[in-house]
Amino acid sequence: MAAGEDVVKLQDVWARYDGENVLEGINLSIGQDDFLGIIGPNGGGKTTLLKVILGLVTPTHGTVSVLGKLPRRSRTSIGYVPQVTVFDRDFPINVWHVVLMGRYGSTGLVKRYGKADKEAAQKALETVGISSLKHRQIGKLSGGEQQRVLIARALVAQPKLLLLDEPTASVDPTMQTEFYELLERLKTEMAIVMVSHDISAVSIHVDKIACLNRQLYYHGYKEISPEILEATYKCPVQMIAHGTVPHRVLKEH
Repeated sequence: MAAGEDVVKLQDVWARYDGENVLEGINLSIGQDDFLGIIGPNGGGKTTLLKVILGLVTPTHGTVSVLGKLPRRSRTSIGYVPQVTVFDRDFPINVWHVVLMGRYGSTGLVKRYGKADKEAAQKALETVGISSLKHRQIGKLSGGEQQRVLIARALVAQPKLLLLDEPTASVDPTMQTEFYELLERLKTEMAIVMVSHDISAVSIHVDKIACLNRQLYYHGYKEISPEILEATYKCPVQMIAHGTVPHRVLKEH
């Protein structure tokens, strides 16, 4: 991939779900150094957009390029942490083996893990700060610890693009701070796209913000006007200014 080339490029992308449009005319370019936050209401198409980038949803119209190729051909270079991961908490699998699963793209399901796979898994655990938990059963971990395991699983393939779908939904505020500090380090190594409902956290930590409700409102920076928020959420929006005394910011301001 040439320097300066977009990691992701969507041009006039439309997608349908259950007979209805969930994405309409999406145009989006994501660069190699981007940390993009995507906000919007439930049902606005955020998860569908990530699945389009992954090649799991085929658009009804438009073109999608990931790392200069069709999404399905770039999937091994994409790390993905889904919104909800349901598993049996009593299932006897430890952190180490969950993280190694992220190497399936290079080893296949029937091949043994080699030295490179194990070194990559160890590095991923160290990156997210849970190497001491490698032998713990994943079902016995806290929500924040489990989320770090899933991120390590996404990182073990050494991706060039990391997709996160509501990654802090089950994480307490203290762990959220540590999680965003982790992303701050990771963004120097890969492009990151994070879907979130937490507008305040997104506005603090990401470099750019896009608003999505079937249509995409994106200008390549992190400032969001009340007009864009109202267009996205389809309702009046009040802005809150934080300082010595938090206060509403009226439209006249």
